[in-house]
Parts: sequence; structure tokens; C-alpha cells
Amino acid sequence: MTDAAAEATPETAAYELAQVNLARLRFPLDSPELKDFVDALDPVNADADAAAGFVWRLQDDDGDATGIQVFGDEWLIVNMSVWRDTDSLSAYMYQGRHREMLSRRREWFERVQEAMTTLWWVPAGHRPTVAEAEARLLHLRANGPTPYAFTLRTSFPAQGAEPVSFAVPEGLGCSV
Repeated sequence: MTDAAAEATPETAAYELAQVNLARLRFPLDSPELKDFVDALDPVNADADAAAGFVWRLQDDDGDATGIQVFGDEWLIVNMSVWRDTDSLSAYMYQGRHREMLSRRREWFERVQEAMTTLWWVPAGHRPTVAEAEARLLHLRANGPTPYAFTLRTSFPAQGAEPVSFAVPEGLGCSV
């Protein structure tokens, strides 16, 4: 399905697009190697907050999500947000400071084999939890893109937002 097919329309306006992406740190957050990354968090988050189609982002008391643990792994950091649609998310991701940060990600984060990003539709007003994001990401790893958990490359319309149950196969953690 194309991004155009997953855009918010009158029948899908009751849904918003949730996204989560994880990254495995190469160095501690307070290390000199991650200084540029940490220094850019506030401006990049401010850009997101002001972006067209932005709805919400996960944050801790410091205004970012670097202190929120995911999969019980202190070396993983999480970014989770809600957007109006896939076009809004894509427009933000691939321009300005965020694009600059993406171009430097290999300096700061390990390459991992598993999927570290997933998207899913949520009812308008719903704010996903980290546990919900973990379940969606594990589902994507186990099943590939489905209406329950998908990617920008393979997206689905909002009517696929209903939960499904699945068994998590062994070995779907984050290995390098």
C-alpha cells in the first residue's frame, strides 16, 4: 500500500499514526562521543512538536525519552510519537535537523539485525505505552508488515488498527 492509501481521510480521521523507533547506543549518553546527539535532542524535539501533522511524543521529566527503558535494555533508547498520517511523519523525518541527525546515526548507534521501527494506527486521542510499542515491534519482527504493525515502505489503511494476539518466537530480542 502507498502512503497516499494510508493518509487520513474522512473514514480514517478517527485514527492517528503511532510510530516507535529504537536505537542501540554505541556509547553512554553522557560520553563525549554522544555529545552532538544529546545536544541536538531539544531542538529536534522542538521541530517535531511544531511539525505539521504532529500529535504527541513520549517524554520523561527531562522532555525527551532517553531515560525511558525499553525491552529491559539500558543500551536501547526509544522514540515514540503519534502523527496525523504517514505523509506528516515522512515530511518531518526527511528534512531539516532530523534529516541531519539521521545522516549521522552510525556514529552514535549500533547496527542491529532486527527491525527497530514500526508503525500502527491508534484511535484518535490514544497515547501508546512502551509495552504496546514493544508488542507491535515484536509482531513486525515475527510476521513482517501487517495491518497490526507495519513500515513506511509497506503501510496499511487505518481500519487495520484492531489488536491481534500472537506467539512471540524465541530470539526476537535485539542482538547486534
